[in-house]
Amino acid sequence: MAAKPTTTGRVTRRRARTRAELLDAAFGVFAAKGFGRVSIEEVCDAAGYSRGAFYSNFDSLDELFFALYRERADLIADQVSGALALDGPDLDVPAAVDRVTEVLLLDRDWLLVKTDFLVHAARDPAVARTLLEHRARLRHAIADRLARARGHTALPAVLGGAEGAAHAVVAAYDGVTTQLLLDRDVEHARAWLGRLLTALLTEGGGPPLTEDGAAPLGSP
Repeated sequence: MAAKPTTTGRVTRRRARTRAELLDAAFGVFAAKGFGRVSIEEVCDAAGYSRGAFYSNFDSLDELFFALYRERADLIADQVSGALALDGPDLDVPAAVDRVTEVLLLDRDWLLVKTDFLVHAARDPAVARTLLEHRARLRHAIADRLARARGHTALPAVLGGAEGAAHAVVAAYDGVTTQLLLDRDVEHARAWLGRLLTALLTEGGGPPLTEDGAAPLGSP
């Protein structure tokens, strides 16, 4: 006699879909209102689910917030690794910077959620450890790629090697995206980040920017 089909697979898939939809809805609500001003009911309403569906996936709003951050941070680290892996042993710095800039800037909603997580972490050592772990993963992805290019692509000596260069890249990203949160000028932020990263990872980085962040007329 054939075994009866199990519903476990369908239940698992449905639960995974519910979890994903709750995370997507929470992302929009957190970006619009800020983590500290959002209730479970608002997340449920945005996702179209009941509180029971919420509690079958998350114990608290904090847990959902951490899951959302981990999901997005892991995705970015993977994308950065992929963007840096396309040049073989050599590293075409300008091309790699262009690819990484496209990945890192993402959108303003993510930056708002990320900033909320940073403020939350600054007040809670346990949360801070989580944030530091994910920032370290991003740095390690960058440092590993730069280290593999050693001998093929020179880094400025002042950075002290691949690890120092990775710290500088993340610091540049932090600074540029802080400005982006305030002025909302994505193209300006993209241009500045690209030039900062090129300058950090080479011994110059091309022509200087004008005061508005653009390259002088006639520059390549």
